[in-house]
Amino acid sequence: MATVVPPPSKRQKTAAAAITREQQQPQAKPQGDVRLHFVDPATGRSIGPPIVVPLARANTRNLNILVNSLQGQEDANDRVRYRFVLQADPDAPTGSDQALPTDSDLADIIGKQAAAGAEATVTLQPIPEAVFRVKAVSRCSAAISGHGQAILAIQFSPVDSSRMVSGSGDNHARIWDCETGTPLATLKGHTGWVGACSYSPEGDIIATGSQDKTVRLWESKKGKPVGHPMTGHTRNVMALSWEPYHLQAPGRPRLASASKDMTVRIWDTTSQRADIVLSGHKACVSCVKWGGTGFIYTASHDRTVRVWNASDGTLAHNLAQHAHWVNHLALSTDLVLRTAYHDHTGKVPPTPEAKLAKAKQRFTDAATIAGEVVEKLVTASDDCTIFLWDPSSTKPTKPLARLAGHQKQVNHVSFSPDGLYIASAGFDNHVKLWAARDGKFISTLRGHVAAVYQCCFSADSRLLVSASKDTTCKVWDVRSGKLKEDLPGHKDEVYALDWSADGERVGSGGKDKQVRIWRH
Repeated sequence: MATVVPPPSKRQKTAAAAITREQQQPQAKPQGDVRLHFVDPATGRSIGPPIVVPLARANTRNLNILVNSLQGQEDANDRVRYRFVLQADPDAPTGSDQALPTDSDLADIIGKQAAAGAEATVTLQPIPEAVFRVKAVSRCSAAISGHGQAILAIQFSPVDSSRMVSGSGDNHARIWDCETGTPLATLKGHTGWVGACSYSPEGDIIATGSQDKTVRLWESKKGKPVGHPMTGHTRNVMALSWEPYHLQAPGRPRLASASKDMTVRIWDTTSQRADIVLSGHKACVSCVKWGGTGFIYTASHDRTVRVWNASDGTLAHNLAQHAHWVNHLALSTDLVLRTAYHDHTGKVPPTPEAKLAKAKQRFTDAATIAGEVVEKLVTASDDCTIFLWDPSSTKPTKPLARLAGHQKQVNHVSFSPDGLYIASAGFDNHVKLWAARDGKFISTLRGHVAAVYQCCFSADSRLLVSASKDTTCKVWDVRSGKLKEDLPGHKDEVYALDWSADGERVGSGGKDKQVRIWRH
């Protein structure tokens, strides 16, 4: 007699039902064709004629191959990698363009756009990604002591990641050799906290600003003082910003310093005298940025942001939308203004003329949108909001967008080098990502358990690092919004942070008086 298999027990039936529920239904492939029209985002010109593509094959890889083919880049070694932005109808309001995801929902979004239009033609803007890829920093290569008080500011040299300067509450600034993890020079002379330090775009001079009301200049290689202290401010110096290299008069770089005395002074660093004083703010000037289009931008605790003509110091615009202190501001061209003619290749042009031409070209490439040079501005405030501005537009005092979502003060904002993202760090323990085109919210990066003080992007815009009161730094993947690396090690709050322009290192410092250098 044959053995009869017993019927499944109740437990087996329950387990089988659970497995069935968990199984995902296979996704149906999108059907039909779509006509794609590629447009250069910088010039507004068409890249080849419209092309009919099966929706089932409309993924990032195939679209990359297609765009490269249309531009004659058939060789795999010559291909440029693109990300795609869905261009809105001409009648749609400004900022309606949509950044497309990497792959998963790409065909669905294109298909819906095609179905919605009378003519099934979808316009895409291919935006080239950085030609080099920055690796996520994951380990501390050096933890260097030397400062006697908390570290308040850090900045890498624009030339490469081998040099870094830090300013501290011990009245000193220090230059560090990041290759060996040792101090190169101690910049002595200030008699108050050094809260601001900045390399010149060429990388040969360091400027420091202090609580002692002075600005000092130093040689970046050996740390020797250049000239005498620049005096004139009557209260703490809060921030510094160099004149962009492509705007400088030959041999006469200028420097802007913002102070608690409600003024900004523009210094001729050769004569070390203040040529122009920008006065008009009614409270502490918390941040200053020198833009590449001839404007100086200042943020103040009087709740306003002001735009000044750098040539004569006259007020161009008064941006008065914030309801509380304005803590920080950032420009969409910050990285190219900071690095001038230095790039990831490490090749320096041989002549001053070639350096100037390269600096101009890098700025133009970074700022050009639809054939026009556009330098966007983003501001962060204690009113828990962020505003996105275009001071060169026909309505410069009207913000492009109001970015709301933080539950507490927003301490720091940063543009990605490719101009597509804005990151904001808040006292609500969160970092948030926004679309730089229209200010739309993208994601919240959760992981810190205390206030986030600063955040900055890698040079290829793919990664973001943040520093927090919770004693950690964290590295995030911008595209997925997920935590990439956790960087513990500091013993107290981390105040200062920077990612080198070549992408090799991250520097951090804070209340534990230690400088830490991180690398992959």
